[in-house]
Amino acid sequence: MKFVTGVAALLCAGSITVSAQWLKYPTAGVPRTKDGKPNRAAPAPRAADGKPDLSGIWDIEHNRPCPPGGCADMEVGQEFVNIGWSLKGGLPYQPWAADARKTRMLENGKDDPSSHCLPRGAPRWHTSPLLRKIVQAPGLLVILSESNAMYRQIFTDGRPLPEIEQPTFNGYSVGKWDGDTLVVQTAGFKDGMWLERSGSPMTDAAKMTEKIRRPSYGKLDIELTIDDAKAYTAPWTVMLHSSIVVDTELLDYICLENEKSVAHLVGR
Repeated sequence: MKFVTGVAALLCAGSITVSAQWLKYPTAGVPRTKDGKPNRAAPAPRAADGKPDLSGIWDIEHNRPCPPGGCADMEVGQEFVNIGWSLKGGLPYQPWAADARKTRMLENGKDDPSSHCLPRGAPRWHTSPLLRKIVQAPGLLVILSESNAMYRQIFTDGRPLPEIEQPTFNGYSVGKWDGDTLVVQTAGFKDGMWLERSGSPMTDAAKMTEKIRRPSYGKLDIELTIDDAKAYTAPWTVMLHSSIVVDTELLDYICLENEKSVAHLVGR
């Protein structure tokens, strides 16, 4: 996906060179093995306060064991298509939510908000095959996404979640450290969002908890819990993983730029 995005942008850019986009610019501070390759197993870096530094450019992890049914979806990640594939029995849908997902699958996802170039929402940042950059600072963690040049803020300065007056696609996020794990609480999502391509719904009642760990230089583990009583009969949790990407930079993917697909989203 990174390669395809980069090629498309280069074709549009014309005279702009690859070097001007920093796509091969060396990342500072990368631990390397004797042969010069990134040492992904090296210890995670630490911030000035001693906590793990989550900063870096991250992609979904592609080198995991194949899910049931084979590896056809591993390039985008199985969770991109079905976020609950790893759960025995799948997600605990309310009846209306199960029916909605079935209909959306039959219609080939034509009403997916992302099909219409709307933001995918915070849960899908961890499952979409577009790079994201974490910038960690005292009191604040910022996540920048290639997708529509979007951002997400996680405040770690001790503030509580706000009273929700204006729901958003990414919600409002606050985090605190529990040892080496950053625990993030998010609420205030817009109603009618999709959790993945097959159409599992998320409503404005949803609360999301992320437990983010960096066990090594090259890996992030994200324990993601969704508590949404409108759409599910119980809270549920999945494990997601990301890998560090070095010696490159973000490259904007703007969905509406030269968009020609919406008119053809007719389902079945």
